[in-house]
Amino acid sequence: MRAITVSGYGASPSVTELPTPQAGPGQVLIATQAAGMNPMDVTIASGGWQDQMPAQFPMVLGADLAGTVREDGPGAARFAPGDQVFGQLLIPPLGSAGTYAQYVACGQDAPLARMPAGLDPVTAAALPTAGVTAIEIAESLAPLEGKIVLIIGAAGAVGSFLTQLAAQAGALVNAVAPAAEAERMTAYGAAETIDRAAMPLPEAVARTHPDGIDLLVDVASDATQFAALAGHVRPGGTALTTRYVADLETLARAGVTGVNFRLSMTVPLLDQLASLVAAGSIVPPPITQVTLDNVPALLGGGHTDGKTVITM
Repeated sequence: MRAITVSGYGASPSVTELPTPQAGPGQVLIATQAAGMNPMDVTIASGGWQDQMPAQFPMVLGADLAGTVREDGPGAARFAPGDQVFGQLLIPPLGSAGTYAQYVACGQDAPLARMPAGLDPVTAAALPTAGVTAIEIAESLAPLEGKIVLIIGAAGAVGSFLTQLAAQAGALVNAVAPAAEAERMTAYGAAETIDRAAMPLPEAVARTHPDGIDLLVDVASDATQFAALAGHVRPGGTALTTRYVADLETLARAGVTGVNFRLSMTVPLLDQLASLVAAGSIVPPPITQVTLDNVPALLGGGHTDGKTVITM
């Protein structure tokens, strides 16, 4: 099979021919139809998770996928051949169930859910990491009604889902996104779009909300940028980062709850997310489709708005 691999941490990714995996005891073999790309995939390939999980090389990149169950291994009965499934496969050792590949074998108890009617594989592959992250953040910050929420990176995948969820929960969402995305942010329910290219972001926030904001959700900033923005959160509010750069003690002294968010992927959350998208209650961000051959050149290209999905 063809897959995107790295031979070691920091090595250049390449399209590689590998043996097609087999479904071992308690495993399912999935024919991948689409794989969602996430910034964490690059972080993992560069060694950013080596203290958290062991890895194997060559490491097949990727965690999000949608596909069709091809066969069950001995003792596996949760899925039947032909079932369409989607989910996130961050399974140790890293690289053993990478999704930038034509086939993946993994334990049947991995966070995989069945695709509901009305959800196509490309859309399903765009959902797991970004969508579940957004749902967990929105639920953790509830109640949101009437609160001023500043979302940094609102045009990206997590931000796109979160802007919709927060707005539907009654928040006054200030979406930090390029000016070209303002119409999309308004369609998502954002009360205002702030273009960080127009002026320094802390200055823009101070002008827009001189009395401060209730909640900061930041999926893009480094520690210095996050601290500057967190200074605009009112006492009693929350400053959350997905990049684990919050200084919790410093924030607490200012009366602000700091959160270094970590995702907890579950099948019920995947089901909840898929149901919302299939029903049209929320919509995925714009999806760019690429092939495996395109991927090496794309990796390391930095943050992009919307979502990129590999089709097999």
